[in-house]
Amino acid sequence: MRLLFLTGSLTHGGAERHTITLLNRLAQRGHECHAAYVQDNANQLERLEGAASVECLHAQRYLDFKAIKRLGVLLSRIRPSAVIAANPYAMLYAALALRQSELNAPLMVTFHTTLLAGAKQWLQMLYYRPLFWASDCLVFVCEAQRRHWLKRLVSGRSNRVIHNGVDPEHWRSPGVEARTRMRRVLGLADGDYAIGMCAVFRPEKNHLQLVEAIAQLRSRGVPARALLIGDGPMRPAIEARARDLGVASDVLIAGFHQDVRPLLAASDVVALPSTSVETFSLAALEAMALGRPVVLSEIGGAAEMVRPEENGFLFPAHDTPALVASLAALADPAARERMGAAARTTVEARFSERAMVDRYEGLLQQLVLTRNQRDNLRRSAAAHQG
Repeated sequence: MRLLFLTGSLTHGGAERHTITLLNRLAQRGHECHAAYVQDNANQLERLEGAASVECLHAQRYLDFKAIKRLGVLLSRIRPSAVIAANPYAMLYAALALRQSELNAPLMVTFHTTLLAGAKQWLQMLYYRPLFWASDCLVFVCEAQRRHWLKRLVSGRSNRVIHNGVDPEHWRSPGVEARTRMRRVLGLADGDYAIGMCAVFRPEKNHLQLVEAIAQLRSRGVPARALLIGDGPMRPAIEARARDLGVASDVLIAGFHQDVRPLLAASDVVALPSTSVETFSLAALEAMALGRPVVLSEIGGAAEMVRPEENGFLFPAHDTPALVASLAALADPAARERMGAAARTTVEARFSERAMVDRYEGLLQQLVLTRNQRDNLRRSAAAHQG
């Protein structure tokens, strides 16, 4: 197949990482994969190893008709067998450009969001909804998300659930020596209880709650320290909150890293206290593959990957006492080791990257075949009428 993948940008986000992984793996299987992104943010550009071409549409505003025209020209030149748009914003551009180019290619939309951040996003959904309806296939990344949006009349002509997946071989713990070295580099003592969090510093990721949990754990005598992997607009607020609570030295900010495996391996557990947007967290799956138990707010599909007290814990979003209780339970090294091993097994058995790519490849082949059969029938009918 000849495929075009479209994202809103190439920023450090789950939808973008998912798209890049899917493109690279399908390219390895012999498909011709092209990439385009709407706005000029190309932080992950170098990860597009399998792309036959990459093009930025250089949108200067939310709806930029020049950018849509550029995409239409690109579609006419590449003539893909199918177009895959990640999330509603990319879908908007793909749908309009397909109409402009008059290219008869199926549109698959991968949807990575469950809870919307505010009134603006709900308003946008009013005009996104008809575009979802017109898409050939809408792929949800977990069952909870599918149920949530179908109730709200968000659906495609066909609807599928394909769980996110990660490569267990890539996300394998580097071993005790490498972990010890990284902890020394970070300034973590042997007895420190390191709670990792890998996410862009945005309000909905809720780093502030983890800082508050660190303060409460330390007041109980638990030697907890936060290891925050990433950066972003919330950094000043996070640092200020840590100072106010007297735990500034116990909140380590590592910044952005292309390879986060050594940092996650240096952590004892990984927490993600998100309040919205999180649907089926790749960051959580990566931590689990590294043998780290996870503590997740119970939003999106968290309950589909975490079995409480088996491979991690779930807690109600915004509930800091529940977060603290879960993290306190994992202060026990034996509990961490048992749940971490179970977390790794869960990823291998249910959420491998290979299984995910197999399902996407099969679905895309089905969409292309169905469209070709429909076109052949239409041409045959036209020939008979003629």
